[in-house]
Amino acid sequence: MGSQSGPDPDPAAPDQHTARHTEPATPPAAPPAASAVVPALPTPEPASSAGANIRGGEGWVLRHAHFRNVWLAACVSNCGNWMESFGMQNIVADRTGSLVALAWLTAAQNVPIFLFGLLGGVLADRVNRRTLLVVTQGLLMLVSAGVTAVSLVEFDEPDGVVWWLIALGAINGTVMALNTPAWQVLTPRLVPRAELTKAITLNGIQFNLARVIGPMLAGALMPRFGPTPLFVVNTLSFLGVMIVVMRTPDSPAPPSSGRSAWGEIAEAGRFLFFRRATLAVFLAILLVNLMAGPLVRILPLFVHDVYGLDQTRAKPVVGQLLAMLGVGAVGGGFLLRLVPRWYPRHHLIPTAVSGLGLAITLFAVLPEQWAGTAAMGLVGVFWIWGFNQSWATLQHLSPDRMRGRVMAIATMAGFGAIALGAAASARAGEWLKDLLDDQLGTQLAVVCLSLPLMLAGVVMLLFRVPEIDGMPRPARPTRSLIDGVLAREHWPK
Repeated sequence: MGSQSGPDPDPAAPDQHTARHTEPATPPAAPPAASAVVPALPTPEPASSAGANIRGGEGWVLRHAHFRNVWLAACVSNCGNWMESFGMQNIVADRTGSLVALAWLTAAQNVPIFLFGLLGGVLADRVNRRTLLVVTQGLLMLVSAGVTAVSLVEFDEPDGVVWWLIALGAINGTVMALNTPAWQVLTPRLVPRAELTKAITLNGIQFNLARVIGPMLAGALMPRFGPTPLFVVNTLSFLGVMIVVMRTPDSPAPPSSGRSAWGEIAEAGRFLFFRRATLAVFLAILLVNLMAGPLVRILPLFVHDVYGLDQTRAKPVVGQLLAMLGVGAVGGGFLLRLVPRWYPRHHLIPTAVSGLGLAITLFAVLPEQWAGTAAMGLVGVFWIWGFNQSWATLQHLSPDRMRGRVMAIATMAGFGAIALGAAASARAGEWLKDLLDDQLGTQLAVVCLSLPLMLAGVVMLLFRVPEIDGMPRPARPTRSLIDGVLAREHWPK
């Protein structure tokens, strides 16, 4: 039901067999000395400019053998993940025709990550990361096998299968709460620090390649063979990930800090929320999850209500829209190479957030299928610019010894935000459909999230946080939207 983490997963394992990189890219910090005084939090390491990290001269990141193997296995597994997600969402949409039911499925898959994500972060900083990954991937394979079995059962009630899928979604989310931080903390050990952003961007490209391939295959197969083959493919895809992870070098936890679990969580929370750089990046992640994340979940009903297609014709169109989202994201990943080396992240991230809100708004208000498909490609471009660059920046800013906990807090909040955004959009959509009509109500349900996202990005552009890039705050910052996008104060002299 999900092989990796979040919308854009981050698979990784240590690479100690390449000729130029034989030790972890970010060595664990020494544990603080025992003291009655709470030790000072580490200063976030500045994230270098967007272009520099994307276009560094270290060579092609896939030359690292373990990164390459995990990248390929994760791509196959994510194709299966998207196929299963496509099948589950269409089953729920077909059986219920309700935005609320789709919101329940989304909540079931994401709320457990919100509830138990901190536990996953603590575990990732305390146990062997490779072992944790293998165990959780095995459990996720069993959950996917359960989805396959349920799809074969004939239920007396039409919505009987829906409640089983929601229950299995909740189990999947619980396991993902433990799986996700393990992927995230291993990424910096896979490649040298200077190549971390390029590796994370490639992970995003991989995930979105799967977003292209998986829904296209699912849209072609499901009308002819039903949903079960989609679930079988996903179940088998976990085997490849488990095999390549087991072949990576060992990845023990960082040295223990000697604190209790709650003490370690509090330390990570103070680091994340009481520093301008990390807080600004965290808010960008939260906003994208809250206001853009629900879009994928409501596509089946959007296609039905807005494009006027019946259930049979809607399935391949949903697959095409998801594929176009992936195409845009893959293209956006390569377009990042054109970002100038001097262009800073504290300009790129808010520009991408506002652009994402604008692109989703365009998709929602365009009633023609061809126009919506083109707009979805633009959504993909800004999606990878905003989402992946935010996560990469947070990875850069977080020290290794607390990276698992910091990323777990962000992931927990992100998945909770997706569930909250889906619920809010669904409720608004149902109310607007009763007040207006199905088409306009569903369109406005999307706009009620995308438009605030665009405005939030504009505010972030006006009130920029140069600490993200290790730059001092100017005495008199400019509040110009044009300067926010063009970053004229950073132009080479």
